Amino acid sequence: MKIIVPMAGRGSRLRPHTLTIPKPLLPVGGKPIVHRLVEDIAEVCSETIDEIAFIIGDFGNEVEEELKNVAAKLGAKGSIHYQSNPLGTAHAVLCAESALEGPVVVAFADTLFRADFKLDPSADGILWVNKIEDPSSFGVVKLDSDGKIIDFIEKPKEFVSDLAMIGIYYFKHGERLKQELNYLIDNNIMKGGEFQFPDALRRLTEAGYKLKPGTVSEWLDCGNKDVTLHTNQRVLEFDWEKNKNLVSHDLKTSNSVIIPPCFIGDGVVIENSIIGPHVSLGKGTTVINSNIRNTIIQNNSQLNSVNLSDSMIGSFAKVNGKNNDLSVGDYSIMQL
Repeated sequence: MKIIVPMAGRGSRLRPHTLTIPKPLLPVGGKPIVHRLVEDIAEVCSETIDEIAFIIGDFGNEVEEELKNVAAKLGAKGSIHYQSNPLGTAHAVLCAESALEGPVVVAFADTLFRADFKLDPSADGILWVNKIEDPSSFGVVKLDSDGKIIDFIEKPKEFVSDLAMIGIYYFKHGERLKQELNYLIDNNIMKGGEFQFPDALRRLTEAGYKLKPGTVSEWLDCGNKDVTLHTNQRVLEFDWEKNKNLVSHDLKTSNSVIIPPCFIGDGVVIENSIIGPHVSLGKGTTVINSNIRNTIIQNNSQLNSVNLSDSMIGSFAKVNGKNNDLSVGDYSIMQL
């Protein structure tokens, strides 16, 4: 089994946080999104994962080594592939062409999920979907009477289905997917100036490839600040329910209260403060005289005399004063 993770997108809806770090490496619950994604997939895959292929932009050697380490922790080889031009989702997957062999999972790195099933290796392919109230802003799948996927509709103006594709796909034969992706590129089949992944899926179904929907119990998006905070909240709750240790053993705290679930990284200092619930504090961060709820704070930041909720603070930021809802990038200084 191979996992292909396209993650070269700019993450513009999460700026300023994605100006200095790729969105899939932003932490939720103290762990980068892409780390959690491949771990979630590993839990529902009964087959051994041999390789995880990451498709990235110019992220630098440090990021590349980190991604290889993510794969190594799951007992897999980590390979790095590059998408230098934003030519669409089909083009992105094909950038890891060498990995499109045998059973393959394609997982776009901006979503997390919870599922209560095991992968069915007897299926030609599985598309994870989630039932939603308003499908007009999503790509959805249409099923026949036997529950087989027969069409893919992007942001339907009229109701055709409420099963939204969440960006995670299984293919029994990666070679067949590669064939259809190459067909799109070779014949310059584009929409909106990009090669679209659902067009390759449609060609597979038209050729008789049986794709089935796989439902998830929860779909967690990381597209903007608000939904990322909700995702942080939920993963903290999941980890807390599993009795995972979320608070570092070398936390230095005085005259403070931590209301779980919270993630507290290494070297954090908390004085005269109330932290939680649903707060993630990255390593080396200092919080003094503050009250913080439902907030993600990255590494080595300093907060003094703030009242924060529903906020995201980057790394090496300094925030002094009072506020209630912030989105502060790396290396910022704010006097409130």
